[in-house]
Amino acid sequence: MFAVIRTGGKQYRVAAGDVLKVEKLEAEPGGSITFTDVLAVGSEGNLTVGAPTIAGASVTATVLAQARLDTVIIFKKRRRQNSRRRNGHRQHVTVLRIAEISAGGPASEPAAA
Repeated sequence: MFAVIRTGGKQYRVAAGDVLKVEKLEAEPGGSITFTDVLAVGSEGNLTVGAPTIAGASVTATVLAQARLDTVIIFKKRRRQNSRRRNGHRQHVTVLRIAEISAGGPASEPAAA
């Protein structure tokens, strides 16, 4: 089973047991986070797409660490002007392990007449 979640302005396709690096979230290592912004859930050829999200669906993850990515170098040069500028930064990330995907809601309820 897999799900597509939205966090930090990006979308991620996740499955149970995946390790994922997302933009920094306020959580302690060893804690748990639940994502309710689930855009799609699929398994074995079945796909449920939300409009825009699936009501009642959630993805639970365990926080492994708060870390930083490798250095990103920003180099700006204006040709023939003897003008150069070099800058860089390291982005803060949260490392997660996906524990459980809950599709939520009844799969097929009989219609009440």
